[in-house]
Amino acid sequence: MKTINKLPFKVVIKFIFLTVLSLSISCSSDKLLEADEDLVTESKNPILKTLVKGAALKAANGIEVGPDGNLYISSVNGQEIVVMDKNSGKIINRFGPESGVLGPDDLVFGPDGTLYWTDLLTGFVGRMTIDGQILGYQEVAPGVNPITFSPDGRLFVALDFLGDGLYELDPNLIDPPRVIIEASEGNPFPLGFFNSFDFGEDGLLYGPLFAAGLVIAVDVGEAGDPVSTSPFADGIAQVIAGGFENPAATKFGPDGLLYVLDQTGEVFKINTSTGSTNLFTTLDPGLDNLDFDTDGTLYMTNADEGWVAEILKNGKARIISTGGIIFPQGLAVVKGPNNQDVVYEADLFRLLQFNGTSGQQENNYKGYLIPQGPESLILPMNLSADGDNLVISSWFSAGVQVWNPQDGVIENYPDVVVPIDAVRVNGEIVVSDLGLGGVVYASDNSLIAPLAVASGLETDGETLWAADWSTGDIWQIEFDGSSPVVVASGLVNPEGLALDKEGRLLVVEAGASRLSRVDLNSGEVTILVED
Repeated sequence: MKTINKLPFKVVIKFIFLTVLSLSISCSSDKLLEADEDLVTESKNPILKTLVKGAALKAANGIEVGPDGNLYISSVNGQEIVVMDKNSGKIINRFGPESGVLGPDDLVFGPDGTLYWTDLLTGFVGRMTIDGQILGYQEVAPGVNPITFSPDGRLFVALDFLGDGLYELDPNLIDPPRVIIEASEGNPFPLGFFNSFDFGEDGLLYGPLFAAGLVIAVDVGEAGDPVSTSPFADGIAQVIAGGFENPAATKFGPDGLLYVLDQTGEVFKINTSTGSTNLFTTLDPGLDNLDFDTDGTLYMTNADEGWVAEILKNGKARIISTGGIIFPQGLAVVKGPNNQDVVYEADLFRLLQFNGTSGQQENNYKGYLIPQGPESLILPMNLSADGDNLVISSWFSAGVQVWNPQDGVIENYPDVVVPIDAVRVNGEIVVSDLGLGGVVYASDNSLIAPLAVASGLETDGETLWAADWSTGDIWQIEFDGSSPVVVASGLVNPEGLALDKEGRLLVVEAGASRLSRVDLNSGEVTILVED
């Protein structure tokens, strides 16, 4: 059996911390910071050109065919459940934070036609009517992910990425969860992230172990059974098939075979009686979930690209909702062939390369949720140009890397805590780290300048500018022994920074949905584009 030797606990802690922060920001009703009107002017000729359009969904995760015949799709990144016409891909409805949906990863319809979903980030399970009326909301644990009903109407969930375990829930979400399998100090990962699962005709719960590359079957037992911390040793879990990379979901098809999605893009069929495994089709990497309609039609989602598709009998995908950019966070521009700009975009699960003139996608590099080794690309969340290389930072992966398009990862800095941005200054990698309290050197985490809430960075190679998201200040940092100074203040949640050709600082004010320009000599702020 494949085992999990090491998983980054600090990533889990930071993920929870950043999740709480992001949810508090997105749901806050507090008045935004207001810029100093004496220093703000508005550009008279703003120019905004769309270079690349993104996917309709900010990642597509769980999928279920509803009792009304529509597709119900959960999106963790989008913080919503989307109702979609299964033929045209038209979005009929959306349920988001205003409906109590905060980070849905999986969903299922109960025997009575009500919709249940799991909020991976908050650790809650919700229940609503098909028209969005909330019927219940119960806390289980951070990482609650797959959810399904047994044929006799019992409700089950498991934990992934932020925890490990298996639970039975009261379908009314009133009685406390019954723990079936739980982590212990001696065995912190008793399963290995039991993901989207389905019951077989034999009454066993079949599903993939995302981190272990296995498909297993679990005897869920009955109320009063002892809690297991070693399910394989206890005999309540058994391996059905192995050899997968990151299997994400399983579902029994009308042919009685168990369909298995691997994040590699491969789809397998397993005979659970014999364990024989056959490749059905190969699609784009990033497959997430699947469901069969009552007529046997197979539908599937791709989390990395955000597409939703019907999978035909021959294994081909009929795209219902197209994919593309799902979660744009960082941008970097480097010079390409014939002195043309090459644009790189950090898209959480992928690093995308675009032609800077046409916007055409030229390449796609996969980031790994669970690293395959030090050479694996981390989940790209921010970027900066470093000559022909990119400096990639990821608070989820708790790392900073220097990456080259031909050679891959050439420098690794795994000891940062919550890196928000990173650049090279005077030959050294410098990081804006929320967990370390400001701007630090990546080599030893020594503090350069404290920040209330570390945000974006920019440099000309010698001088550094650092944004404080909370205070709205932009700091200028020289490396000549002088103290950092504020060169602009009163900005509304400044994040992305970039120098223009005239040496002025461009600032994305996330809290105001606008792009502004700072004169570094006077501190004057000019609004260029507003949403």
